[in-house]
Amino acid sequence: MIIDQYKKMKNLFLRQSYIDAWEDYQRSIRKRSFAQWDYIVLTASNEEQANAFQSQITYRQNKNVLPCKTKYLVLPDPDGKRVGSGGATLQVLRKLAEQEDIAGDFHNKRILVIHSGGDSKRVPQYSVCGKLFSPVPRELPDGRASTLFDEFLIGMAGVPSRFREGMLVLSGDVLLLFNPLQIDAQFHGAAAISMKSPVDVGKDHGVFLNNGKDYVKKFLHKQSIETLEKLGAVNTHGNVDLDTGAVLFDVNLMNALLSLVQTDGKIDAEKYARFVNEKSRISLYGDFLYPLAEDSTLEQYYKEQPEGTFCEELTECRTRIWEALHSFGMKLICLSPAEFIHFGTTRELLALLTDEIADYEYLDWKPMVFTNYKSEKKVQAAVHNALIEGTVQLADKCYVENSWLRGNTVLEKDCVISQLELKDVTVPSMVMHGVELKRENGEKRYIVRAYGIKDNPKKTLEERGSFLAGDLRSFINLNNLKTKDIWESEDHSLWKAKLYPVVESQEKAVSWAFLLHRMSSEKADEVKVAEWKSLKRYSLEESFQIADASVLVPWEEKLENRILIERFLNRLRAGEHYVDSLKTFGITELDEKQFDMLMEMAEKELPFEEKIRVLYSISRSMKFMKKNFHGISYDQIEQKCFATIQQEIFRASNVNQVKKYKIAENQVKVSLPVRVNWGGGWTDTPPYCNEKGGVVLNAAILLNGQEPIEVELRKLPEKHIEFASLDLDAHGVVTTAAEIQDCHNPYDSFALHKAALIACGIIPMEGEADLEKILDEMGGGFYMSTCVKGVPKGSGLGTSSILSGACVRALGKFLGTNWSDSDVYELVLNLEQIMSTGGGWQDQVGGLTGGIKYITSRPGMKQKLKVEYLDLDEATKAELQERFALIYTGQRRLARNLLRDVVGNYIGGKKESKEALEEMKHLAVMMRYELEQGDVDAFARLLNEHWEVSKKLDAGSTNTCIDQIFASCEDLIDGKFISGAGGGGFLQVILKKGVSKEMLRAQLLDVYQDIVNPESENGGSFAISSS
Repeated sequence: MIIDQYKKMKNLFLRQSYIDAWEDYQRSIRKRSFAQWDYIVLTASNEEQANAFQSQITYRQNKNVLPCKTKYLVLPDPDGKRVGSGGATLQVLRKLAEQEDIAGDFHNKRILVIHSGGDSKRVPQYSVCGKLFSPVPRELPDGRASTLFDEFLIGMAGVPSRFREGMLVLSGDVLLLFNPLQIDAQFHGAAAISMKSPVDVGKDHGVFLNNGKDYVKKFLHKQSIETLEKLGAVNTHGNVDLDTGAVLFDVNLMNALLSLVQTDGKIDAEKYARFVNEKSRISLYGDFLYPLAEDSTLEQYYKEQPEGTFCEELTECRTRIWEALHSFGMKLICLSPAEFIHFGTTRELLALLTDEIADYEYLDWKPMVFTNYKSEKKVQAAVHNALIEGTVQLADKCYVENSWLRGNTVLEKDCVISQLELKDVTVPSMVMHGVELKRENGEKRYIVRAYGIKDNPKKTLEERGSFLAGDLRSFINLNNLKTKDIWESEDHSLWKAKLYPVVESQEKAVSWAFLLHRMSSEKADEVKVAEWKSLKRYSLEESFQIADASVLVPWEEKLENRILIERFLNRLRAGEHYVDSLKTFGITELDEKQFDMLMEMAEKELPFEEKIRVLYSISRSMKFMKKNFHGISYDQIEQKCFATIQQEIFRASNVNQVKKYKIAENQVKVSLPVRVNWGGGWTDTPPYCNEKGGVVLNAAILLNGQEPIEVELRKLPEKHIEFASLDLDAHGVVTTAAEIQDCHNPYDSFALHKAALIACGIIPMEGEADLEKILDEMGGGFYMSTCVKGVPKGSGLGTSSILSGACVRALGKFLGTNWSDSDVYELVLNLEQIMSTGGGWQDQVGGLTGGIKYITSRPGMKQKLKVEYLDLDEATKAELQERFALIYTGQRRLARNLLRDVVGNYIGGKKESKEALEEMKHLAVMMRYELEQGDVDAFARLLNEHWEVSKKLDAGSTNTCIDQIFASCEDLIDGKFISGAGGGGFLQVILKKGVSKEMLRAQLLDVYQDIVNPESENGGSFAISSS
């Protein structure tokens, strides 16, 4: 109970320390005045690994997630030779001393050194990228997937504030969790950072023997429990002072170390070569720290197990080291509470990520980190920075990192997949690590390193070291191999075994990895084995040395961006508002690579409903963040979004092909009424109607007893087309198809005429066409005029769409077609998409079909309209005629701009817009019911409800003028609504019983001297058009 309570308190303390460390880290990024490391130095085993480290640092710098003042150095072992952690430390000191801002003086400099140059034999999948950049199962608060490197920088962010100068050295494969406030930097020489740990752990690591005054008496490396107990290193609780690999050096000790390779304060090349070489292989811990312990002796020092082998050169080095360092002491800083997490073998890693992950829940560690993967059933698997398609199956105890799994891929139990793209394969229990090698003659080369979860690459053939489903001995015997087929030296370890074929694609490399698995468990196909033997093959060691580490960051970044995009898409699919969805990408939203990826996906992969939402979201983000990509501005993306809607509708139509027509009538005239919208307006507009279906209630009306929309067509002997827009007093002649195809200019008086000819299939929308030949086949040219009488632009009475309908109907009669009403509706919808006005279908249906109509459509790109006439009794019709009135505001609003706002809000996922559109449909249904019941009062109340909903959908549907007009006649009306989209044009009202239109006119004229409506302007009347 007491132990559990202590553990709980310890976890709470470390969790808070974790949170505090992140806050310190954020301060170091934002504030130059915050105490920071002056230098962070990483050591690497060779140039290629150093380049990989540098690319990781640069990637983070570009994202502005590293401390703003700190400088970074990455130092490979000289010539790729293993010079030991001590040799690497001397190289660090030399390079630092050469920096301009240090110039040999370490005073007032805070330096963090992370030794990370190992070859990671025990976890080979990290030998290329370095264990330092191996994943940690945590998603950082800023959304990034964490690595050991990130955890080191975050955890150590508060340390610079605890000491004025000196150097902290860390081991790159140990994660140390503690509170920096525990560090007491008052020491001379070195200070070893230790923590209490069970003796069972201590026997496999270094242990410090305390002299009772918090100084190191003896340094004990990998001693037995009995020895540790005998020497007094184990306390009454069974704990030891564990060596965490973290050591602080003061400036004096740094200078003493550097003096080993100097003469007269300058680097002596001969001395440097004596200490920094592969033969001596000086160890930081065994060679530099041992002399600092109180009870250390030179005699015993000579006997300490070296990092390499015993030799005369090492003995000479140790003599010089002893002379330089023995006068210094080593303070013992014992942290408590603290946590020491060592990333050891592949098996330990898999256990940590699957079986033991719950033990680190207090650190926000979790099995699924930065992935889109979600399993329908509970699976004890772990995923880190991996894109996994929904069809992929993972079994228990699988781990996937930095990979893309596609199609019907299946991972069986105990799988580890790293740096791979797999599609439609079944992977048995094994590790598969993809490696791209340095190019040869410009050609890409790949291998897949395959081995077992339990395999130890250090184990040999003679030790019957395990390999995949068997061991090295059985692998040879089963496949009639000889040792020389696999090894070139006497070292018959798995690390040295030439097992992995080099091929030109990762897919082929994967297939050879599967063959190796079969070869390890049974006698494989002899032909395939012979082919395998004939191929150029590399070992784990060789593939590490010739790997192309430069591809790692771009691949991980690509995955990261794809995962972010998949998360973003999932949020859009779930109906989230685009603003919230864009937060997936962080506070700066989209970058150029994410933009490119999304645009490519929109073009090639995404279905229509996702494509338009992605394009709209991108355009809004670019506008808000004031970004351009490749010279492309937000309005170009916005235009592409709405053009996509128009193109998709046009594509779904079966009437947009060019056809051969003959002129059937010498002259045709078509006149149509205008319409008033009552219920369901906007639900007829693409893409809402295509996704949800539309419901509209509207009526065709006459103005002054006349149909104000007129179109006339006349046959001409000349082989040209004459256009006229009589109400605009515009006239023109076209002689080429290209002139007609140029129909997208909203300021062109004949844009509608041209679009009608294209929509009806007379002229192709694009491409070469000979107008004279087309007209010759038709039997002549023709004159086409349009006129809207007595209705101002922006009236809200649907004149533009109804005029389009009149053009199509007139052309149909002129050419002798048998188009049905449904055909005409569809042609008009296409016509509006061609003109880029992008409206819905209610206006043209409202004008083309008389009477009061209830119009519905089902979801689908090709809208099939069902038009039902309301069966009203004569009394209801008369009451409606008597009580219905229009008021002209004298204002105009451009429907095209408004359309983009409203449609944009819908496809952008604005909750209020989606709810308003659904409510409008319900109100249209109720309006029909009340009218058919003869209850005009109830209909008026529903109009009022619709007016309130319309304002939620579009705040611009009203303004001060409209509100004042309604307010000035509030006592005379029971119902009020706008015409069309509102914001101007005509207003609709239902008068109270007993109130005449003359009374309404008089009251409005009394308040607004210049108020105009159709009756007062023309002395006529308006009426519901009959069917």
